Amino acid sequence: MDSTPLGLIAGEGVFPLLVAQGARSTGRKVACVAFAGIAWPELRRECDRFSWVGVARMGQWIRLLKAAGCREAILVGRVRKSELYNRWRWLQYIPDLRTIRLVLGELRSDKRDHQLLLVVARELASEGITLIDSTRYCLDHLATQGVMTRRQPTDRQWADIEFGWDLCRTISRFDIGQALAVLDKDVLAVEALEGTNTMIERAARYCGAGGWTLIKVANTQRDMRMDVPSIGTTTIEKLHAARAGCLVLESARTIMLEKPKVIELADRYKIAIVGKLSDAPPVEPPTQTAQT
Repeated sequence: MDSTPLGLIAGEGVFPLLVAQGARSTGRKVACVAFAGIAWPELRRECDRFSWVGVARMGQWIRLLKAAGCREAILVGRVRKSELYNRWRWLQYIPDLRTIRLVLGELRSDKRDHQLLLVVARELASEGITLIDSTRYCLDHLATQGVMTRRQPTDRQWADIEFGWDLCRTISRFDIGQALAVLDKDVLAVEALEGTNTMIERAARYCGAGGWTLIKVANTQRDMRMDVPSIGTTTIEKLHAARAGCLVLESARTIMLEKPKVIELADRYKIAIVGKLSDAPPVEPPTQTAQT
């Protein structure tokens, strides 16, 4: 067991809670820097050290994690990227000098999720903190291969799964999004900046009859330190309201937040959940070396 505290950089949602609980269940202490106004306040109870930080104040995160003795960190939880394009973002998320330097440098013309997270990983590594696989302490919540619900997909839905899977992998490869909605081999909606839940609402407007399938994959960069897709009970509620009939997830690479509750709710709403294994083997993340 690692005797150093795990650094937890936390955004919105239950995912950071699961990571903190999982790490502490192994006897490892958790030092959390939580994004103010974004992370859930109840996260404080699950951590040994806890500080609120600005989402655009990377220098502050790093100072606090180093002061806690962290040599490894996990970055999880939603930060709604659409808010980062708000015209008042510089007033809402006042950046520190370290973040300004990165935004005006490496991120000036490329703000794709993967690029942003790679820059964060490099900055942490330069200070001796390694960003690690975000699923290490919550493996029980990963999607598994095959049908996970009592409800089985219909023949039409199986056809849509086979049709839409490669399409969804393609849009992920081009950093467009990680999900799409399909019915009778017709694409109803493709996820972009708005996120999966908003895309589900959009798909519902084009499919009054219902029965459509949502396919959600992991980023084809296959770096488990960052941008691991997740779904939870809110996703199932959204799918039910949108009259969807099937949910397909990339197995071993998608987190099902509070997995037993998700499956129970899906069965109640007669929504099939299927885990599909990607053919491509995971790519090991590049080794990060601290700068001296």
